[in-house]
Amino acid sequence: MAQDHITKGIRKILLAGIGAAAITAEKSEELLDKLAAKGEQAVEQGRAANEELKHNAKPKDIDAFLDSMTPEQMEELKEKILQREAV
Repeated sequence: MAQDHITKGIRKILLAGIGAAAITAEKSEELLDKLAAKGEQAVEQGRAANEELKHNAKPKDIDAFLDSMTPEQMEELKEKILQREAV
């Protein structure tokens, strides 16, 4: 009788462990889905912000940017432009 009680206790502990693992797996999947959705949302917001910045750039802003560049930076920019034009 005492051994039967111990066996039931061990069985209950094992089932509790299995249940805990199952719940952990479910919650992990839910969390992963939420994180992925947030990541996609952040990427889309970043794209939208980038497009807005490109659209709102004014020539005088570009001139001010170019005026602030060192000769080395200007040369590097020229090289990048030439590389992109070659494609």
